[in-house]
Formats: sequence, C-alpha cells, structure tokens
Amino acid sequence: MKVRKAIIPAAGLGTRFLPATKSIPKEMLPIVDIPTIQYIVQEAVDAGIEEILIIVSGSKTSVENHFDVNFDLETRLLASNKTAEAQQIRAIADMADVFFVRQKEPKGLGHAILCAKAFVGEEPFAVLLGDDVVINDEKPALKQLIDAYEKTGSSILGVQYVADSKVNKYGVVKIEKQLNDDLFKINGMIEKPSLDKAPSNFAVLGRYVLTSRIFDILAQTKPGKGNEIQLTDGIVSLLEHEDVYAYNFEGIRYDVGDKFGYIKAQIDFSLRRDDLRMEVMNYIKEIVK
Repeated sequence: MKVRKAIIPAAGLGTRFLPATKSIPKEMLPIVDIPTIQYIVQEAVDAGIEEILIIVSGSKTSVENHFDVNFDLETRLLASNKTAEAQQIRAIADMADVFFVRQKEPKGLGHAILCAKAFVGEEPFAVLLGDDVVINDEKPALKQLIDAYEKTGSSILGVQYVADSKVNKYGVVKIEKQLNDDLFKINGMIEKPSLDKAPSNFAVLGRYVLTSRIFDILAQTKPGKGNEIQLTDGIVSLLEHEDVYAYNFEGIRYDVGDKFGYIKAQIDFSLRRDDLRMEVMNYIKEIVK
C-alpha cells in the first residue's frame, strides 16, 4: 500500500528550552523566521504525503493556528499592499491537509503514536519527529524511507552513523544483515545504550515508516522508562511478528531539540538564504577576528 499519511508528534513539554517554552511550543520556535514544525510538514509534503496528523497537547493551540487560514492578517497585509506577504501566509494554510488530535496525558511517544490509530487505519504511515530537521535538496529523507518501504514492504527506521560519544543519546539498532550500502535488516534495538552495550553506531534519528500492526502492539506495551509507553519498546516487539529494516538516509540533520543543534541550524539556514548570507558571513568573520 502507498504511504499517504504522516504523523508528527508535537505534544512534548520542551523542557530543554525553558523558559521560552513556558508560553511558546518548542515546535513553534523559529529557525530564522520559519517555525521548526513548518520545515517538518514541508518535508512530508515534498515526500508525497497527502494527509498529516499533528499530535498536540491542550496548550499548543498556536500550532493549530499556524496551519489555519488567518483572514484578518491576510486582509491587513493586502490593505497595506503587502501582497507577497499575504500570499506567503496563505501558502502555509494550503501546504497540505493537516489535522490535529490532542494527547490528553503525557504518556510518551508510543502513546502519542497510538493516538493516531483511527486516522491511519490499516495503512502504512510515516512518523516525523519535530526535534529533527533534515535537509536534502535532492530527495527528502522521508522520501528515501518511503522508497525503501516500497522495496521491502516492511517497517523502515531512518538511521545515521553517530560517533561513539553520542550513542548513549539515541535508540541504536542491532544489524542482522546488510542488504546494500544503505539498507539493513535489524533484529534488535536498544534505547540510549552505554557505549559498551551499543550494538552498532547506527542511531534512529526521527524518521520512520511503520506498518499499522504497530498500533496493536503499542496498545499492549507496558510503560517503560519514565513510566511512558516507548515507541522503541513497541518496535522491538514488532520484530517478533515481522521484518524491520533500517535505512541510512542521506541529509544534513539538525537536532533542534538541543540548544547547540538549534544554534547550528540558525547559522546554517541563514547562510542558505540570499537575503542574509553576506551579512551573516561578514559577522562571523568579525567574531573570528
């Protein structure tokens, strides 16, 4: 079946960015002038996704408002002859069919995914975590995973190689067999292992294509670390029923849930823009001096 739907979990508290996230959802923190979550939605759209469900908490109405039409703002912009700005605002609302559901209790990523069961039905679906922004101008990271799914018909975890010093920050896959340079069949996964217990250096970095069987498994998964239902635990259980693969996707990945990662994104995205590149480069040169 074609992968048509995507889930973006966005119900977390964003404690690493307090006090800013006391009133602003972390997904709405901008990279220059575009909210982080808009980059995630754009990647899904560019990968061919038709419908997107964003999982939010009750306090994140600004995320819903961002992807809605704002007639008052558009009218004011047009009245001020700011046609380009008005078109830009309307384009956000027209990006995709975006739906929302609330995660009523903070029970973890696995529980957030489970909230999308009615939306997904029996179809395979994509998951994009909002803390990971991936840039690939030729083929979006999610499209690479979807292509791998179409070849295997099995769940695909997006991975990249990470240094020894960072394996304890991620879910790390255990490789059973390498099919080609980028595709691996896996037979295990460990969440945030110490280096001596890490089965590989390939970490899952916020992109998934999953079969709908994961919902039944998550419904039976008991709370784990932090008394939360962990998606990693669900995927480990999924391995008992069907093959799961890891795909080493190409792209520059920014961990915008980390303060330094967020700063790196601000700098790099500024340098990619014609209206900011020279000013930013000159400022960096001044700092270096």
